[in-house]
Amino acid sequence: MSLPSTEEIIDDLEFLDDWEQRYQYIIDLGKQLPGLPDEQKKDEYLVRGCQSSVWMISEARGDKLFFKVDSDAIIVQGLLALVLAAYDGKTSNEIQQFDIDGYFKQLDLERHISPTRGNGLRAMVAKIKQLA
Repeated sequence: MSLPSTEEIIDDLEFLDDWEQRYQYIIDLGKQLPGLPDEQKKDEYLVRGCQSSVWMISEARGDKLFFKVDSDAIIVQGLLALVLAAYDGKTSNEIQQFDIDGYFKQLDLERHISPTRGNGLRAMVAKIKQLA
């Protein structure tokens, strides 16, 4: 999986004229994620606090963490891609230091997703930071 960098995502979203196009971009990012096979969609990998089902598995390779994720909702899959662009393949220190709130602010997400989705987004970030 090779997602664009956070900077590329910010630039791409700023280029798009309206939020319908931005939602489609986010959904398309989510489609790039490989997902998880059904046998890995276990309760132990569920991210608590998400309205939709979200599964997250971490794997350490050297000093870097890599994440496999999946969701049963296409927009949430896209939001997962936004989060992974910030954290996948990073060290624990890089994960803890990354300004995720600043990133989300630049994406202008909070104004355009429901409060429930916003809570789920924060739950995903909290889970990654816990795993780091």
